[in-house]
Amino acid sequence: MLDYVLLVTGLGLLLVGGDVLVKGAVGLAERLQVPALIIGLTIVAFGTSAPELFISIQAALAGAPGIAIGNVVGSNIANVLLVMGLPALIAASRCDDAGIGRNILVMIGFTAVFMIMLLDQLVSRVEGIILLILLLLFLYDQWCCAARANTDAAADIHEEVGETPSSMPLIFALLAIGLIALPFGANLTVESASAIARRWDVSEDVIGLTIVAIGTSLPELATTVMATLRSSNSIAIGNVVGSNIFNIGSIMGIAPIIAPMAASGRIVYVDMWVMLACALLLAGLAHWKIKIGKRVGTVMITAYTLYVAAAFVT
Repeated sequence: MLDYVLLVTGLGLLLVGGDVLVKGAVGLAERLQVPALIIGLTIVAFGTSAPELFISIQAALAGAPGIAIGNVVGSNIANVLLVMGLPALIAASRCDDAGIGRNILVMIGFTAVFMIMLLDQLVSRVEGIILLILLLLFLYDQWCCAARANTDAAADIHEEVGETPSSMPLIFALLAIGLIALPFGANLTVESASAIARRWDVSEDVIGLTIVAIGTSLPELATTVMATLRSSNSIAIGNVVGSNIFNIGSIMGIAPIIAPMAASGRIVYVDMWVMLACALLLAGLAHWKIKIGKRVGTVMITAYTLYVAAAFVT
């Protein structure tokens, strides 16, 4: 029972730590008069992937690569089927915002590169560096596109992260809380998830693909639900696409540099193909401008439920 309590506690610390760290970092950047566009493309984007990043780093240090890679692959699957499917039961949305199709193609490209790296069941340090370079190129491209479009980046930031502090003591307090909570929560999560995997006699991959992935996808789910309720489709869909790109580019870029990550046969032969199918599904919805309403949402939730159930059975 203690392991389950520690797992919930660890995930809770990750969610709270990631949220307050982003708010503190955005508040500090605004006080330093950093352009809103740079804040949105760096601090907010990296911050929403902070739980997955700290989980993967801790898993790499603890010698549990199954949780690290499983968390990234599982989060990308959950982001499409769960994070897009569940809000659709509340209000319909479409993948037809300007520029979203281009970013979905980038997401598919990152997914394909990552899959090629997984074929030998090892993500090396060199491959991690390659993913980081690709992410930096993507960020530069986003900067150029956003600068040309002259979008109201400040408004988009606060729609996504909410109100941010302006008081320096509060900013530093939030940064301190986030920087303490994230590694501590990651350690609790990895240790308890590994113990639960041993108790259930399932692989660490399965725990990373399901329980840990769902837990670390909760910030994206909360953001997407709120954006859907406000009819902010660009925030909702962009949040999922951006998170999937950052999960691969930053997390699988940084973690293997700390320690090369070994992937199991299950992830190579099954789960990474499910991840690709989810990316292609999102591309199809965008290309044909299909409304993601209750019917499509129900299908997506059902598919995700069956995927999770199959992960524990097989």
